[in-house]
Amino acid sequence: MSGFDTTLLANCIERYQNRIPALAELGRQLQGGADPLALYEQCHPLLEQAMWSGTMDFHALLADYQALFREQEALIAQRGNDDRHHFILGIPIADRPPHLRACLESILQVCRLFDYGGNTHGAWGKVQVVVAEDSRFEANIRRDIELVEEYRGKGLRVHHFGLDEQYDLLHSLPADMRERLGRLLTDQPREKFYLKGQAANRNLAYLKFLQLTQDKDCTLYFLVDSDQRLCVNRQTDSGDETVVALNYFHTVDRIFRRTDTLMLTGKMVGDPPVSPSVMAANFLDDVRAFFARLATLEETRHCQFHGTQQKPGDAAYHDLAGLFGYEHKQAAFDYACRLTGAHNHAACLRDFAGRLNAFFFGEHLTRRTWFDYGTGYSTLSPARTVYPGNTIVNYAGLKYVIPFGHLRLRMSGPTAGRLIAAEIGPRFAAFNMPSLHLRTTDAGMEDDFRPGVEVEQENERQRIDLSNEFERQFFGDLMLFSTEELVKRADVNRPFPRDTVEAVLDQKEAEILALYRQKHEAIVQKNRQLGEQVFKAGNWWLDAPGLKEALAQVRAFIDNIERNFGEHAPAWQQIQSSEHRAHRKQQIVEALLDYRAERDAWDSLFPEISAPL
Repeated sequence: MSGFDTTLLANCIERYQNRIPALAELGRQLQGGADPLALYEQCHPLLEQAMWSGTMDFHALLADYQALFREQEALIAQRGNDDRHHFILGIPIADRPPHLRACLESILQVCRLFDYGGNTHGAWGKVQVVVAEDSRFEANIRRDIELVEEYRGKGLRVHHFGLDEQYDLLHSLPADMRERLGRLLTDQPREKFYLKGQAANRNLAYLKFLQLTQDKDCTLYFLVDSDQRLCVNRQTDSGDETVVALNYFHTVDRIFRRTDTLMLTGKMVGDPPVSPSVMAANFLDDVRAFFARLATLEETRHCQFHGTQQKPGDAAYHDLAGLFGYEHKQAAFDYACRLTGAHNHAACLRDFAGRLNAFFFGEHLTRRTWFDYGTGYSTLSPARTVYPGNTIVNYAGLKYVIPFGHLRLRMSGPTAGRLIAAEIGPRFAAFNMPSLHLRTTDAGMEDDFRPGVEVEQENERQRIDLSNEFERQFFGDLMLFSTEELVKRADVNRPFPRDTVEAVLDQKEAEILALYRQKHEAIVQKNRQLGEQVFKAGNWWLDAPGLKEALAQVRAFIDNIERNFGEHAPAWQQIQSSEHRAHRKQQIVEALLDYRAERDAWDSLFPEISAPL
């Protein structure tokens, strides 16, 4: 055994070889003096498959799996000459410290439980984190700085990339370069250098990455959104369970060392990665199904909304999933009650009603997604969407930036993905290591800031306005699907022809506007039906003691749906306006025409990278 301590490896093989027969051969090789580090690499996937099979004790196996990595890391450190990648993680943050805390905690737990690169002198040397500040309010900036200091004390090498530092770093570039990059980065003055948008803030973080990079050939850059965590959820009989089960750093390092990948992206589990403005129709289906079933049950009987929840398919949360090539076959999904212990249907209704308005912040009570091991963590497939909160690039991959941030449109990641895929093909890859996406935190919705969502108090009820986000979603969809068609007709490495851009945009405008009109009509009808269903005479909950507040919350939800998706909704009026659409279309046309020149300016920051790759 080459003088290394492989006690945990030997014990693991001994403990599980009867259930995982392939381990027996590894045991013989270990006894025969084979390189133990190679045996760890063969052991990990065997344990993973068993762990996610549902046939073994998940938590016992997970604990052994994590311990095995820690022992492997100790052997790597003992041998020395660790040439694996360093990681710099970037977290854009705007006025939501509770999300930042949860995100940093998840990174810390991955470091503690898997120990990638080892901890020396009280810190994990191969992992750095850049918190890229974009908050408007000083109180939140102070909270972010306090969190950075707190997690430094716990062993994370965290940098707070503040507004002044961002401004100064940007202005260290030559004036002509800044002008050429103004729409990729920002041209905001110092006194308003906040809420620049996730794309501009992320791209500014790239400049900080360059500043921190010591060895560009041995550094990977990991983009994480503040509302995401480096962990996954698994479905159990008692509901969702969050587990730190994926060794992101180890797997990503191997992928970049063994393939020619430039950009790697993983999906998300948990809350849908889309705006509530494209989930209202299907969510109303599920809310109506909940009340239809509730009406058949007695108030005081033990709650029947438990058991294994259905597993939604890809994009089942999206009203326009067909645009992405997915087909919805199931009309409604059941609600799974979150309460534990003995409780009746009145208690279930109170909890359900209390979470309804979280929908407007992006939470979906009935169509969450769970992790699926499938064929493993590291199987690669061609990608077409950049998931901005779960994307890793090497130094050469920093060239493939998210453009069009100045338009402040949604769907910037999918749009960028279509352009990148057209340029580098399979070197833009997807892998099965999602992160956990949680739109809300335990701090409560009042602390869950979401750009594009305005909240006002009206008679002790939340009046929620999605107009800004809804408008940006429609034109983001228009830009995405126009770009998808454009790269089929034109060379992404050359400036796009104006006549082609305009023709594609006109075609997609007609198609998407028709789909939005259909969706609008469906939402109006379903919301009216929900109101009648809940508040019509005869339902037991109307006269039930203690449910007045719950019914008021349901009414507030119905009113907020009407306010944001009804006939007089401001965003719907904007989408209907040919004048407003013409203005937005012109912005999109000019942005697409300027794409190649902006990319050339950005690429000039990396002169040592040859092009095309």
